[in-house]
Amino acid sequence: MVSAVGSPRMPRPRPAEPILHVDLDAFYASVEVLKDPSLAGRPVVVGGAGPRGVVMSASYEARAYGVRNAMPAVRARRLCPDAVFLPPDFEAYRAHSNRFREILLAVTPLVEPIALDEAFLDVSGAGLLFGEPPEIAAKIRREVAAEVGVRCSVGVGPNKLVAKLASKRAKPDGLLVVRADEVDAFLHPLSVRALWGVGERTAETLARVGVRTVGDLARTPVRVLERLLGEQHARDLHELALGHDDRPVTPYEPPRSISHEETFETDLDDTEELLREALALSHRVAARLREDGYRARTLTLKVRLANFTTLTRSRTLPAPTDVGAEIHAVVADLYRGLPGGRRRVRLLGVAATGLVPAGEEQLALLRGERRRDVERALDRIERRFGRGAALPAALLERRRDRAGRRSGA
Repeated sequence: MVSAVGSPRMPRPRPAEPILHVDLDAFYASVEVLKDPSLAGRPVVVGGAGPRGVVMSASYEARAYGVRNAMPAVRARRLCPDAVFLPPDFEAYRAHSNRFREILLAVTPLVEPIALDEAFLDVSGAGLLFGEPPEIAAKIRREVAAEVGVRCSVGVGPNKLVAKLASKRAKPDGLLVVRADEVDAFLHPLSVRALWGVGERTAETLARVGVRTVGDLARTPVRVLERLLGEQHARDLHELALGHDDRPVTPYEPPRSISHEETFETDLDDTEELLREALALSHRVAARLREDGYRARTLTLKVRLANFTTLTRSRTLPAPTDVGAEIHAVVADLYRGLPGGRRRVRLLGVAATGLVPAGEEQLALLRGERRRDVERALDRIERRFGRGAALPAALLERRRDRAGRRSGA
């Protein structure tokens, strides 16, 4: 192609820092504040408040007291007695996450979701429409604040590793650009724990030979690392320490599984009560399957006993399903088939795997379709009026049981 003045039009060069990592700040807690503005400025903790609860998200007001994600709720309450503890509302989080995802996809189709609240973007092809990567990052931050109602932090870098670490450094509510020629200066002062693949044990192993920072790791000969960590792990970590990360941004991939589990505030040992809990979990899994447009071929029951022994049992179905009653029938049968008699159960989980798009399946038997229609009606009621607005009659007794335990009856 020739321009108006007769000179060849050169293609726009690929930006040197084309990868963005966008992370919503304290996402679950921020959504709870949107739902109830009176919580603004107060320490908010999302997660189980009982003796076995775990912090899933904490507002920055709570973090100022030392509250962190994955911390036991008991410890969080000791650190911040005035914190407002709230149960998670995943329907609300998914709704806000979907709007977040729409904003990202309006910039580029190369969006790799990592969780409800974070994603990688490759914006190398978006420059003609939206400008350079830092401009795109600023645009995303403005639109997320205006249209989702929460703040986000964005890291811009030459690859996924650098972009991810940059967004972490930018928190909260910030933007950090790491140019290609700044990677060593940015990475080398960081602890080796900042790198993917370095857990507590690997960090301890490296510390024994004086490797504590990313710079230390980059300067250590690969052969020395291989003797400590094994050949492949050593080479992978050394490449990351040098700032090399050639993994592409991979757009959305279908989920491999959909699951829900619950840790009980007190151990349960009554079979009928446990089967009611399994029914509730089965309906939550079925609702997610229908929402995402899948049916499951294989169902798995997970049971964690009071002594932390974990039992799992699976069954593959003759035809895939997204019906809660059908899922529960299988899960209940799996539970009844567990060895031993009465058992004290700490945690119960239901997982659906072998997912297939619902549209690929032929019409099911009439009975299954009627059940599906009923459960879809429940989905619509819950979306409009909230979780628990409509539920199977068998779960009413479960609700009464829980209310009784909370009141001490």
